[in-house]
Amino acid sequence: MGIIFHEKEKQFHLFNSQVSYCMGVCPDGELGQLYFGRKINENQKITYTQTKGVRPLCCNLKEDENYTKELSMLEYPAFGNGDFRTPAYEIKQKNGSRVTNLIYKSHSIYNGKKPLNGLPASYTNTDDEATTLEILCVDEVAKVEVTLFYTVWEKYPVICRHASIKNAGDEEVVLTKALSLCLDLPDVEYNWMQFEGTWGRERYPVERSLSNGTTQIESMRGHSSANYNPFVIVKRKNTDEFMGEAIGLNFVYSGNFVAQSEADTYGKLRILMGINPRWFEWPLAKDESFETPEVIISYSNSGLNALSQSIHGFMNNNIVRGKYKNTPRPILLNNWEATEMDFDEEKILKIAKKGKEAGVELFVLDDGWFGKRNDDYAGLGDWFVNTKKLPEGVKGLAKKVNDLGIKFGIWIEPEMVNEDSDLYRAHPDWVLAAPDRVRSLGRHQMVLDFSKKEVVDNIFDQLYAVFADANISYIKWDMNRSITECYSQGAAAGVQGMVYHRYILGVYSLYERLIKAFPDILFESCASGGSRFDAGILYYAPQAWCSDDTDAHERIKIQYGTSYGYPLSMVGAHVSASPNLQTGRAIAIGDRANIACFGTFGYELDLNEISEADFAQVKEQIKFMKEYRELLQYGDLYRLESPFKKNISAWMVVSKDKSTALVAVYKNLKSPNEGIVRIRLKGLDPNAVYTVDEKKELYGDILMEGGIQVPDGDKEWFFADGDFTSSMYILKKNVTK
Repeated sequence: MGIIFHEKEKQFHLFNSQVSYCMGVCPDGELGQLYFGRKINENQKITYTQTKGVRPLCCNLKEDENYTKELSMLEYPAFGNGDFRTPAYEIKQKNGSRVTNLIYKSHSIYNGKKPLNGLPASYTNTDDEATTLEILCVDEVAKVEVTLFYTVWEKYPVICRHASIKNAGDEEVVLTKALSLCLDLPDVEYNWMQFEGTWGRERYPVERSLSNGTTQIESMRGHSSANYNPFVIVKRKNTDEFMGEAIGLNFVYSGNFVAQSEADTYGKLRILMGINPRWFEWPLAKDESFETPEVIISYSNSGLNALSQSIHGFMNNNIVRGKYKNTPRPILLNNWEATEMDFDEEKILKIAKKGKEAGVELFVLDDGWFGKRNDDYAGLGDWFVNTKKLPEGVKGLAKKVNDLGIKFGIWIEPEMVNEDSDLYRAHPDWVLAAPDRVRSLGRHQMVLDFSKKEVVDNIFDQLYAVFADANISYIKWDMNRSITECYSQGAAAGVQGMVYHRYILGVYSLYERLIKAFPDILFESCASGGSRFDAGILYYAPQAWCSDDTDAHERIKIQYGTSYGYPLSMVGAHVSASPNLQTGRAIAIGDRANIACFGTFGYELDLNEISEADFAQVKEQIKFMKEYRELLQYGDLYRLESPFKKNISAWMVVSKDKSTALVAVYKNLKSPNEGIVRIRLKGLDPNAVYTVDEKKELYGDILMEGGIQVPDGDKEWFFADGDFTSSMYILKKNVTK
């Protein structure tokens, strides 16, 4: 790992054993992209990647007519000076001009990585994990300084990028666009993968071939959204799970974003990612700076699965923080689908006692414990205990749950407020609302203006009082509506373009303050399920509710798509009631558990209401999860068969030492006299003998080359399972050749 500066050629080479990222100073002094991809010799000077020559309608450099920005690959380009593609930033100056030109001035290289101010970002555990390059570029006319940050990591094929923009002049300038990443590539022979959906069907992978023009996804919802996730993959057209080149881009941010690819008519590809510039304006007075969020660029030349494994390892080790980093997560029982808001202490304790009998480790009290919260219409914003439901408060209930021998957690939705609440009646100006406009509602609630420090302070004080008074081990932080009428009441017109970003900074600041005050609490993010499931929120909450859709059949697709860009340790997954609340589909409890266990695992039902036979299975499931959860949450994941392509899907996890593996196979619909499918396994030791389900002994090579048979060859074909069924295989290494 290292960063080399070839002074004569003015070229930078960032590299480790897997990847190289090369840049150089262009003839006009701007910073240009030279190479990104598989590791090349660090002593290589690159001279062939920038196209030269005079072409009609291309605007050339006056001092060198052979150079034009339009044909060049650039690191942080502007518009208006010869590059007609989409820019990475835009600065409005006092005289009305938006023309800028950043010229390389200096750089520094150091071990480790600096934190971002008020933003989530990757970090080093020790300084020798990574090396960082800072490049200072200056526009002498606009008096603007832009520092570009690049970090290369020792262990992972990952480059992290962000930018800092400073007004070094006396006159105010206004940022109207400040993206985090521009990556120019020398050809357009790529496919674009995005992860899209909506409530209840988040992060479905969709792939399309790139052709001339622009491909873009975005969110303007005030959060990263279930509609388009801030993670994309750009891959070679023949790349599959285990072969070919792919680039992953994770935005470490939870608000409005844009991810875009632009294939130009000269055969080059530009990829951009950052804060969505719509409704964004950030004024900078003298010496003020703006820091963009970070983008994680990951690379693989061994297919999509290797790309995902790198992302998983990197996030677990260099994004997740605190007590629960690389730690198996507690098995929980949540009361929401059992009671919703209709509960009292007696009902809750009855559910918790049954959970203890089953072996759960944590009971979570969901929505309805505070204020006058009996339905969606009231209570949000009033974070004091509803003593009609809980006569001895959260403290008393927590103690009684703890006395059962399990931990206690609660649900909060701190960013929202109901009109029917003490908080709103006292502070109607604390919600986001445009003057003289009708106010939209979502789930009968409004969004608190977290761009105002006094609002965040108030919510912190309320929550601190609750958390400090009771023995709380877990917080489920929900967020159930998007932002509309984004206007900060009482704020000046000139700062309204800052509100969306300031709102997210307010969310991050509340998270940070609560984490510092209560470092032993496990935070789980939720946003109507998976509507704020991103690398930024992972920095604060080590796990996130993957989707409100708990139907096991649907969860196969949701969790399969999620796995491309996020680790299994992040995926909140529960066994819920059958028939399912969202789809009405009935699935056996064993099959529900076989999907939920590939995540943080828990139960979302009243265990008192299930049959004795199902309850016996629950106890066995929990026993199984306790034995294998470290493998399930931190093992190497292999996607074997996609639920988006076939009737049978499969994946597996393998321990780092290849001694243990778990394979899950899922079938959608049963057909008569169906054919035989073979699932080829991955990641095993080819020379080792594995015991499969304590029955068969097979070498790793035959399991990977020949696979396992579905339906199981030991069963008569007419006894095979029916619709929406699954099989789990346990492989343990026995001996070596």
